[in-house]
Amino acid sequence: MCGGSQILILMKHYTGRSKGDDCMKFTIVGKNIDVTPGLKAAVEEKIGKLEKYFTSDTDANVTLSVDKDRHKIEVTIPVKGKIIRAEQVSNDMYVSVDLVEEVIERQLKKYRSKIVDKQQAEVSNFKKEYLEADYTDEETIRIERIKKFDPKPMYAEDACVQMELLGHNFFVFVNAETDMVNVVYKRKGNTYGLIEPEV
Repeated sequence: MCGGSQILILMKHYTGRSKGDDCMKFTIVGKNIDVTPGLKAAVEEKIGKLEKYFTSDTDANVTLSVDKDRHKIEVTIPVKGKIIRAEQVSNDMYVSVDLVEEVIERQLKKYRSKIVDKQQAEVSNFKKEYLEADYTDEETIRIERIKKFDPKPMYAEDACVQMELLGHNFFVFVNAETDMVNVVYKRKGNTYGLIEPEV
């Protein structure tokens, strides 16, 4: 297993270098949790198993957070043109770490043909063995319904109200402040999220 990571704990920065050239690079962030050496080692060991799929210039961004008895891990791996992301919550951070690696591995096998663009395979973040392996997609993505609508300019708060009135979990609208298409969505704990494009 490759060693060394960048570790950020609140405002403290711990930086290390990988021992080998074949290692993914890790950035581990702790929110309301101290990233102990044991926890750091567990993350590197578990997420490090994904090195058989990725090239050494791949970054894995890991966020560990604790809210009461909810121990959550979020892993984001940017690859050329796409983002691979998974999160898991349990009452034990080590269990969450174990579960999230399995989720990402399933995603990689299940959606390989969707993740990897054949034209960009030569310059992708994926190893040749993964690109050439024979994984059968377990299910095909099918769009069964297309709905067209005329988005009205409104403020994000008004879009949340409209979403609630419609009984939906998300709502697409034109933001009156930016004149751009945005999406509001429901989050856990009776809160809302806003998705807006980067310009």
